Amino acid sequence: MNISDVAKKTGLTSKAIRFYEEKGLVTLPVRRDNGYRSYNARHLEELTLLRQARLVGFNLDECRELVALFNNPLRHSADVKTRTLQKVKDIEHHIDELKAMRRQLLQLAESCPGDDSADCPIINNLAGCCAAGGHQG
Repeated sequence: MNISDVAKKTGLTSKAIRFYEEKGLVTLPVRRDNGYRSYNARHLEELTLLRQARLVGFNLDECRELVALFNNPLRHSADVKTRTLQKVKDIEHHIDELKAMRRQLLQLAESCPGDDSADCPIINNLAGCCAAGGHQG
């Protein structure tokens, strides 16, 4: 099957498929005599795995590991589970960071009168200057 068929079946763009090939994340397809790539069911599975893994937050290096595990008949499900639970921890940490940023932004917004004056505690705080009247020369 050709790249456009694979793109339709996996939900990826042809560009994304070529990118994953270039990065060595999938088994390289064979080239036909005319130079076009020829894909098989295994490529579809690898690319579907990549798409799904990316949708749940795995980065490219983690995806490379998952594809390697997928292609390893001696893999242990414990290894896949460990990587998955680590990704959950990473996401929870990121959520905590985002919540802290949200709290800080809300505090900044609360400190600002939001009127027509030039004095803005948000800008002053972000710039590291706290004097009223804003900008210090």
